[in-house]
Amino acid sequence: MTAGRISFPFSRGGLRLGAGLVALLLAVVAGFAAGLPALTGRIVDQANVIPAATRSAIEQKLVDLEQKSGIQLVVATVTSLDGQEIEPYANALFRSWKLGEKAKNNGVLLLVAPNEKRVRIEVGYGLEGTLTDALSKVIITNAIAPRFKAGDFGDGISRGVDDIITVLTTDASEWQKRPSLRLDKQDTRGPVNWLIVAGLIVLVGLLIVSPGFRWLFFNIALNVLLSSGSSRSSSGGFSGGGGSSGGAGASGSW
Repeated sequence: MTAGRISFPFSRGGLRLGAGLVALLLAVVAGFAAGLPALTGRIVDQANVIPAATRSAIEQKLVDLEQKSGIQLVVATVTSLDGQEIEPYANALFRSWKLGEKAKNNGVLLLVAPNEKRVRIEVGYGLEGTLTDALSKVIITNAIAPRFKAGDFGDGISRGVDDIITVLTTDASEWQKRPSLRLDKQDTRGPVNWLIVAGLIVLVGLLIVSPGFRWLFFNIALNVLLSSGSSRSSSGGFSGGGGSSGGAGASGSW
């Protein structure tokens, strides 16, 4: 009989496997996040498709919206989605930028990828009941996509911003009178990225069955989040308020 030996709920091999999986997961997340554009203002026009005069006019509307309601509406154009579908890309960008107030999750992202001809309205948790998936789809279909198809990105974005603000700031009985904003009854949630779902299932399974993996994962994740938060807070200028999104909204193409 051996005395003084401590029994661990996981083997060294299991711990090494868990550590490797965590490192791989964090590397993938970090690599993806590294490719996201920085939040430099309420309009991030990486694709350079918004004329200066249009940009100034839109930006003032976004400032007024936030000052009056606390809602952070940000417009972003990107040169590439880096091989991603627009739904996970928009959600990752929204979460990276932390749009909206932390307590209310009242952020909205209008994302345009001209090269892939894709557009998405990503909606924070707190606004899902107001700016619904169906309404987001109507705005894209009626206000944004037709102008994009004609090659006028500035006007398409401007019209989209106007309709988003209308839905967020006026009574439903008022905006429902507008033909361009009548509610579409169809389910418009974007397609599920099954690769991400499978990865999450595996991760959750490991977190449930392995206490060692669970402890290691949350400690590493906490350190990453703390370092990420400190780097964002020191960047200065316009920033998100700590809000988040669960993938609500709608996507479209032209």
